[in-house]
Amino acid sequence: MYRSLFSRDLFAEMDRLQREIQQVFDPSPSIRGFGRGGYPALNIGSTPTSVEVYAFAPGLDPARIEVNLDRGVLTLTGERGSDTAGSDEKRTVHINERFEGRFRRVISLPDDIDAAAVSANYRDGVLQVSIPRKASAQPRRIEVQ
Repeated sequence: MYRSLFSRDLFAEMDRLQREIQQVFDPSPSIRGFGRGGYPALNIGSTPTSVEVYAFAPGLDPARIEVNLDRGVLTLTGERGSDTAGSDEKRTVHINERFEGRFRRVISLPDDIDAAAVSANYRDGVLQVSIPRKASAQPRRIEVQ
């Protein structure tokens, strides 16, 4: 049903399997069905020239997001404040479905990335991290003479 994004991502596969097993035995799934992961939601894709990571985190201050790349592991960390915080003691919150608090997402990357050329942009609630592949790892055509 699922395919690993990168072949060396054994621990992520084990984590996914554990979440799926827990979902089977969860006595009360939410009205929206089973959750698919943590916060922020991620889309990860690759091309012959780069690996692209999209983190969907509307309402965050870009200054509070940390993006770190260390030995092939990309880490996204930050904090989302409460929308209902305030000194009004008469306020009653009946439903609070938005995530608040600290978050951390860890992504294992392939070995052929160029860690010196990573770029990160936050726009319209989406953090895009672009990690180019090393030029030596990209396919090239060799002309026969």
